[in-house]
Amino acid sequence: MIVRIMGESQVKLADSHFTELNKLDDELLEEMESGDEPGFRRALGALLDKVRELGEPLPDDAQEPSELILPAPDATLDEVRQMLSDDGLIPG
Repeated sequence: MIVRIMGESQVKLADSHFTELNKLDDELLEEMESGDEPGFRRALGALLDKVRELGEPLPDDAQEPSELILPAPDATLDEVRQMLSDDGLIPG
């Protein structure tokens, strides 16, 4: 799956990583629902860091369609709420 973090380049993620990423996505949802800004920042950072760690960066000139778009690291709680589906950012 091709994933883009807004404001950054794309990475290719193997489907085998989505169980781990879904756990981080669930934590992000919990922090958002509670309105805990510091917890939200920590959870969003952890999710994005894991995507960067597990993903294989695509060349900067690659123009692949992104199957998943994640918020930028500096996105606000309200911006991320608008991006969410009922299942979170990572499809289950």
